[in-house]
Amino acid sequence: MIVRLEGVSKEYRLGDQRILALDKTDLVMNLGELLLIIGPSGSGKTTLLSLIGCVIYPSTGKLWVNDTLVNDLNQNQLAALRLNNIGFVFQNFNLLAPLTAEQNVLMPLTLKGMNKKEAQQKVNEALHLVGMEDRRKNLPKELSGGQQQRIAIARALVSEPKLFLCDEPTASLDKDSMHVVMNELRSLADKGKAVAVVTHDPRLREYAHRIVEVNNGIVTETNDSSKLSLS
Repeated sequence: MIVRLEGVSKEYRLGDQRILALDKTDLVMNLGELLLIIGPSGSGKTTLLSLIGCVIYPSTGKLWVNDTLVNDLNQNQLAALRLNNIGFVFQNFNLLAPLTAEQNVLMPLTLKGMNKKEAQQKVNEALHLVGMEDRRKNLPKELSGGQQQRIAIARALVSEPKLFLCDEPTASLDKDSMHVVMNELRSLADKGKAVAVVTHDPRLREYAHRIVEVNNGIVTETNDSSKLSLS
């Protein structure tokens, strides 16, 4: 188990109005699984991912990530927990336009202060794992959407986090690129990582080990007979 939520909720206040983004939720994430978080826009699924990713604090309940109680951390400790344990993959890739693919993948290791030789070796390994060695010198604008997303996965992978969090990682991709990216993410889970994918796309169900659905801030785990085992 890498993540545990006990009675976790998140609410915001706008003037005297209370907005409940996520109702009280009990949930665990395990190493070696891909957890699909599915639901319509505005349902609370991105709030759930932001909590798991230590981007925001719970309003109520307790949240543990890698055996650390997130509630007790200050902002600097929270940032360190993210940097050392969590890899993020976003819908819009979030690659830095002036940097090559290789330089984008290198960025997290630069932030960690890793020496150049070790960092370069890890970048090479990450690019190899996603099959993008031959594109290392390309700028993001010279890559297809699927290729950019694979570089984003390599960037998340390079610091060897235990937990990968993906927010609509296939929304901007065509069908073929979607399959490539989801196979990469499923492979990471099968190799022992914990992977959470937020989506509104039911086509991704077949890649999941487990599925939770979020509607109006309420999280429900589902035993979906339509999902397929890729093992």
